Amino acid sequence: MADIKVKESKKGTVKTINKAVVGTEKMKDRLVQAKDKTKETYQEETSDSGTEYAINKISKTASNLPNNIYRLNKYGKRNFDKTVQNVQNVNQKMKTIKKKNHAKKVVKQMKNATKTTKKGIKTADRTVKTTKQVAKTTAKATKRAIQMAKATAKATVKAIKVGIKATIAAIKAIIVATKALIAFLVAGGWIVVLIIIVVCLIAMLVSSIFGIFFSSEDTGSTITINGQQQVVTMNQVIADLNTEFMNKITQIQKDNPYDEYDINSHRAEWKDILAIYTVKLSNGNNEADVITLNDEKVNLLKEIFWEMNEISFTKDEESHEEIRIGLTSTDRVTVTKVKLHITITGKTANEMADKYNFTQAQREQLLELTDNKYANMWSSVIYGSSVGSNDIVLVAASQIGNVGGQPFWSWYGFNARVEWCACFVSWCANECGYIEAGIIPKFAGCQSEGVDWFRTCGLWKDKGFTPKPGDIIFFDWADKETGARSGQADHVGIVEKTENGRVYTIEGNSSDSCCRRDYDINSLDILGYGTPMY
Repeated sequence: MADIKVKESKKGTVKTINKAVVGTEKMKDRLVQAKDKTKETYQEETSDSGTEYAINKISKTASNLPNNIYRLNKYGKRNFDKTVQNVQNVNQKMKTIKKKNHAKKVVKQMKNATKTTKKGIKTADRTVKTTKQVAKTTAKATKRAIQMAKATAKATVKAIKVGIKATIAAIKAIIVATKALIAFLVAGGWIVVLIIIVVCLIAMLVSSIFGIFFSSEDTGSTITINGQQQVVTMNQVIADLNTEFMNKITQIQKDNPYDEYDINSHRAEWKDILAIYTVKLSNGNNEADVITLNDEKVNLLKEIFWEMNEISFTKDEESHEEIRIGLTSTDRVTVTKVKLHITITGKTANEMADKYNFTQAQREQLLELTDNKYANMWSSVIYGSSVGSNDIVLVAASQIGNVGGQPFWSWYGFNARVEWCACFVSWCANECGYIEAGIIPKFAGCQSEGVDWFRTCGLWKDKGFTPKPGDIIFFDWADKETGARSGQADHVGIVEKTENGRVYTIEGNSSDSCCRRDYDINSLDILGYGTPMY
């Protein structure tokens, strides 16, 4: 009983010691919770982590405390035993807790744990003054635990911050995309679905034989030009082949001097050439890459182009007598004129299908692609998205008010005035460098040298077409007596603009002057248009 009295006489001290134990236990409990939340965030189960090491240290230290406390108070032992049991329960629950807590809460819990630990330190320090023996044991264990806890807290907080930063970046990206989608859906979800369907359909189109209709868009295709890879589109390849074609005609003219020439053209249409190219490339398969270009594909197109277009020529001489009257005599002289006849013979799509021995599947593809319902789409491929040329319009406009046609006809090479409308157009084109570039021919005859050239190059559009600034407009006047039209060009001008169903032009030799005119777009006076590939 005496021992019991001694214990009772130290009742106040026991309470003080109990505060230290409880503070330490609370600190350990906080660290256990922090360990649990950190583990949930990173899904780590390594047994040698800093947090678990601190907890183990505290557990070992705590296991020695009951022997010391027992000598002071049963109540302290009973509380400690209960705490140990709670720690064991917490460790057991750690394995089953769901991973749903946020990292930020973990940081907060760690801070709270640190505060609690500091309170435990203060309590332990006060206890040292009253119970030196217990204080030494408790203080040392507590300090070690605190040091480990602080180190663990710092490492954990740092890791959590890094993780949070990376996670937030990813989440932000997802949110941005999600918000954009939600905004579209809120604005009209069915529209979004429709757009997605349309995009998918377009993707299917461009990966099929119908991709040819998109081949004049910039797809990043490159071919070798002068030893270097350069970006190219279908309409650029077409323009190059047209230039090569006209250069051959020009070379024939240079090699065969003439007084007059004409061109009899039955050139193959570009839509037929491209249709044959597409079908030959696809080999009868509807899924084919015809939207892109490379050296092999361009060479195939050139091969087909020249197989479908043949240029030939003939020359003939016509002699006749002319009377030349001089000051003192009249002479009869024989004059010989050389005529150069250039003929372009084109093959049809069906003739090429036979030549290439197309299969039934290929012939069906060819029939579909050459259907007139695709006429506008073929135009966009052949002519691209050109908006015309304001340069030639500006040059033409600068000559408004000219009367008599000088210097246009003299520049062309005539010694006296002639019907100078074509000379005016040629002069304007030359001022822009278009004749040298092969974009517009130098011509004085509206039909034989103008219309025929554009038709030969596949750059002709019949009336009803909506022309662009810089297109060349040809007219077929009605006979003043009969009202009949010959179907041949009688006059030519330059398109300035098209507005509200009317075509505005600048023309030379209109009542022997250079002036502006305008016509209904469907006027019977309009024969058609040359559409230079500016």
